[in-house]
Amino acid sequence: MRIDLPNSTQFSKIFERALSRPIYSEVTGVVTDSREVQKGDLYIAIPGERVDGHSFLKNSFEAGAAAALVNRVNDDLKGEQILVNDPVKAIGEVSTAWRDQFDLPVIGITGSNGKTSTKELLKHILSAKFDIHATEGNFNTSIGLPLTLLQLTSFHGASILEMGANQPGDIEELCQIGKPTHGLITNIAPAHLEGFGTIEAVAKTKGAMFECLSKGVAFVNTADQRVMELPIKGDSIRFGLSPDCDYPADIHHEDDGTITLTIDSVEVPTNSVNLSFAKNVIACSAIARELGLAWEAIIDRITTFQPPKGRCEVKNNGSIIIIDDTYNANLESAIAAIDYLKAFSGNGQRIFVFGDMFELGDSSIDQHKAVGEKCNEAALSAVYTVGTETIATNGAILDVAYNEHFDNKDALVDTLKDNIQDGDKVLVKGSRGMQMETIVEALLAN
Repeated sequence: MRIDLPNSTQFSKIFERALSRPIYSEVTGVVTDSREVQKGDLYIAIPGERVDGHSFLKNSFEAGAAAALVNRVNDDLKGEQILVNDPVKAIGEVSTAWRDQFDLPVIGITGSNGKTSTKELLKHILSAKFDIHATEGNFNTSIGLPLTLLQLTSFHGASILEMGANQPGDIEELCQIGKPTHGLITNIAPAHLEGFGTIEAVAKTKGAMFECLSKGVAFVNTADQRVMELPIKGDSIRFGLSPDCDYPADIHHEDDGTITLTIDSVEVPTNSVNLSFAKNVIACSAIARELGLAWEAIIDRITTFQPPKGRCEVKNNGSIIIIDDTYNANLESAIAAIDYLKAFSGNGQRIFVFGDMFELGDSSIDQHKAVGEKCNEAALSAVYTVGTETIATNGAILDVAYNEHFDNKDALVDTLKDNIQDGDKVLVKGSRGMQMETIVEALLAN
């Protein structure tokens, strides 16, 4: 990870104020990977169980690093080394001090899934009124979030911080760093159970978002019972599909299959058949209205939004429609993807290509079976599975005309190409580590 700093002089002042020690070199960027070092960077030497960033101090200085943040000094090296107990926590403290310079809405977004899609949609909508600062890529961790904050400037009118969690306490730590003024929990589902153990631990960890908002505003998804049950310390705005909330919404399907929403009596076309996207629209509309955007601006931005890469991207190779949902997968997003595929109108087969979902711990087999059971209900034409965990998915499929499991993607692609026809719709999904996008690429090249 690497960023350019917007103001090196101010960074030096904030650095000394936060850590009570000066940085003598002029620093123009911050980097955590020695392979990405550029001249003038501050290198964060991150100690790890498998790889210790201190092993690459020499490489970093040779590449032009101006200074390094370390938990032990190497006296054999020339270059400014700033000693701290924990380099990751230290850069977090610096970034919090940097964030404290600015009085602006900071919207924290977490949840079991849909974080990035919601963040990108909200960023697009709020851009109608504000210069937006937002998390880029995977900068949503205790390492990435501080780097994100260090790019905040006085030109920004609002900030959107995506916050990810892999273990208990992660969201509390990120909220202490980023100090959000507004918070959204998209949902709470059994994702990443390997790091949490139970869904209750997931809820407690995500719930730290609302706990930190004693002087802020929590946006509460009333369609998610676990979110509804979380304690709230500050103000709250409720949105969802029930009438007893601040932003009640109804869902309507147009003749072409696209979804139109009625949110607080305002008709909002989505131009999408994706139910997950429609739910994101409800959440983002509530936040945007509370930040002062007019409905006309919100609707305009919704209808011009393009989904991020690998998140229900609709592609066409000239004969078939390919829905690329390969960015990641858990049970809830897999079920939503099947509903999305089912909603496509027109003739042609509806084919689901599914790879393993990772980090599910002891519940992995049950959750993969649940995806197979969902396929039974969805009137799909065919299901192709690949990996080891999806053996359970394939075994649970009883009511699909054709289903087959593959040990490798090459064999799957060969069989799939032999069976697809003009007009078919093929949705491809799996966890990031499965690299299911290679199947999308193979189909597009066909």
